[in-house]
Amino acid sequence: MSIPIKYEKRDSIAFIAMNRPEKRNALSIDMANDFVDALKEAEKDPEVKAVIISGEGKIFSAGGDLEVLHTLNNSAKIMEYMKQALAVIQTIRELDKYVISAVHGFAAGAGFSIAVAADFVVAKKDAAFVCSFTNVGIIPDLGLLKELTDNLPNAVVKEWISSGRPIAAEEAYHRGMVNHVTEEDVVEAAIHYAAFIIDGPPLANKFVKHMVNHADEWSSGTNDLQETAVQTLLLQSEDNKKGIQAFFEKRKPDFKGR
Repeated sequence: MSIPIKYEKRDSIAFIAMNRPEKRNALSIDMANDFVDALKEAEKDPEVKAVIISGEGKIFSAGGDLEVLHTLNNSAKIMEYMKQALAVIQTIRELDKYVISAVHGFAAGAGFSIAVAADFVVAKKDAAFVCSFTNVGIIPDLGLLKELTDNLPNAVVKEWISSGRPIAAEEAYHRGMVNHVTEEDVVEAAIHYAAFIIDGPPLANKFVKHMVNHADEWSSGTNDLQETAVQTLLLQSEDNKKGIQAFFEKRKPDFKGR
């Protein structure tokens, strides 16, 4: 029996691959739990500067495991499944490190949710994103509905959701939901895309991620206080000193995340 999540570290990147290709990488309870464990493993490893999420086989993920969902016959069981699945999204968002999703084939349903929960999305040119929820009489979940409404006009969100049509990678790119489209191997493209993260300051990137993700929760005054507090911390960091020294010496800084 194959493990539902593959975890590997190479250099400064942690690779997390959904590994149920025979089930089109549908999100089972075991996969969700192992997914969260893998993300936390990457977070606590000081050598890891970025995380790349991908899917084994022909597609990124077909979404929730309908075979499992079909057997959940009461609210308590459904809520427990949803809680475990949502933990994947919440962990990606709150991780102290940048996460890149590398999408090939298609990302449908909860697979779409996972893909765009990442900080950056790299997609194969022939990949597609599908809001397949209404095809089975439900609504987008795992944060996808808010993610779409935060980034797209309402009319587009309603069309994407209610039509259930595949959204081509190029369309998603032009709508700002995808950062980079490639014709090459999508994981390799994600590795190349991650270069600015690997070369960048981990401590500053951590604060950028969390502050951008939570900016809509704060007033201008609260945001000003947060920026001032974080900047006061960073101006005393080793990375800041290394960055300034490298600037004057006209070379790239060697950031350590301290």
